[in-house]
Amino acid sequence: MSEANTIARPYAQAAFDQAQKLGDLKGWSAVVTNLAELMSIADVQAAASNPRIANSKLEPLLLELCGSKLNAHQKNFIKVLVDNNRLNVSAEIADMFEALRAEAEKFVDVTVVSAFDLSEAQKQKITAALKARMLREIKLSCEIDKALLGGVVIRAGDKVIDGSAHTRLGELAYALA
Repeated sequence: MSEANTIARPYAQAAFDQAQKLGDLKGWSAVVTNLAELMSIADVQAAASNPRIANSKLEPLLLELCGSKLNAHQKNFIKVLVDNNRLNVSAEIADMFEALRAEAEKFVDVTVVSAFDLSEAQKQKITAALKARMLREIKLSCEIDKALLGGVVIRAGDKVIDGSAHTRLGELAYALA
């Protein structure tokens, strides 16, 4: 994993720098995300890693799969990845690009996992509290996990706030043991 991150970092940075220069972070985000999704398809992965398929045939295939909305810089980025056999780190490139984009746009993706569906008022309260704490715009997504029993688990990047009843009961059981 760390080797893939090391390989992906300069490509993600280059894509981000180009996107910033062109003022198109959203467009580039869509391209790197789409490429990562394409590379998660087994048939596309097999074609990309097959040494019998020449890069000159792989590149037009990927460009066609990515769609016709690519600009010249985005097409060149995909060409560089193909030529350097770096398609296998597309997911890492997309993750790093999104992290750079989030930092530049001052937002953070937050996932709230709860045992029950949250009301709009609860979502707004959580969003406001996190915005004040993190000093960033919050993009909130919610999930339901009945195993939590109650409370919530909030994940924002590498930060986790676990206020679930499941965890509290586990802590109590440990303290009593």
